[in-house]
Amino acid sequence: MLPNPNQLDILVTGSTRGIGFAIAQRLLESGYGVVLHARKQSAIESAMTSLKSFQKFEHQIRGLCFDVTQREDTEAKLLQDIEQFGCYYGVVCNAGIAADNAFPAMMDKEWDDVIDTNLHGFYNVLRPLVLPMIQRRSSGRIVTLSSVSGMTGNRGQVNYSAAKAGIIGATKALAVELAKRKITVNCVAPGLIDTDMVEPHVLAEALKIIPMQRMGTTAEVAGLVNFLMSDEAAYITRQVISVNGGMFG
Repeated sequence: MLPNPNQLDILVTGSTRGIGFAIAQRLLESGYGVVLHARKQSAIESAMTSLKSFQKFEHQIRGLCFDVTQREDTEAKLLQDIEQFGCYYGVVCNAGIAADNAFPAMMDKEWDDVIDTNLHGFYNVLRPLVLPMIQRRSSGRIVTLSSVSGMTGNRGQVNYSAAKAGIIGATKALAVELAKRKITVNCVAPGLIDTDMVEPHVLAEALKIIPMQRMGTTAEVAGLVNFLMSDEAAYITRQVISVNGGMFG
C-alpha cells in the first residue's frame, strides 16, 4: 500500500466506538485519510468494516493497535507508521476511560487507570509526534477531548475531573509552543453525549441542569472537531470549546 502524497492523514485515538468513531466517520466524509486506533485489533477490524462505505480510496483508512498507557510501545507503533506513510496532518486525542466512585471509596486502580489513560495518554501519543509534525513545515491540527467534568468538577469523578482538567492545561500550553509553527491546538469539552457510557440515573439528574433538555449526539461533537481540522479554523488555537447544550457558561 503506497501513501497518497496529496492525502492529509489524521490519527484519531480511541476511534472504534462512541465519539471517536463518529469523529473518524466525519473526517472520512470530508476527504481526510483516517488512522483508526484501539487497544484491540478486533475492534479496529470491526470499525473499518463499518466505515468501508466512506472509503473513496483503498489507502484512505488504516488502523493502529496499541495501548496509550504503554509509552514505549505507543511511540514505536506511531513512529513506524509515520515512517511508512508520512507524518500526520492532524491528531485527535480522544482515547479515554472513566471509573466513577466517591473519593473516600476510590481505589488506587481507579485513580491510576483513569490518569494513565486520559492524561498520560496525551503525553504518550503527542510527544513522539510533535517534532515530526513541525518538520513537515506545513500547517497542522491537534484536537484534544476533555469534558465538562474537567471544567467544573463533578461528583464521583475526582479522578476523571483531574485528568480532563490536566488535558485542558496541557492543551493550552502546547498551543503556545506550536503557534508559530502553524499547528493549532484546541480542546473540545463535551457535556452529556448519547453514548453507551451514559447510565440512566446520570441522565435523569443531568437533564435537570441542561437548558436544551436533551443529550448531545456524537455527530455534533464530530462536526466541531471536523471544523477545527479545516482551513477555516487556521486562526483558532488555545481554545476550549464546549458542546453541552448550555449546561454551563
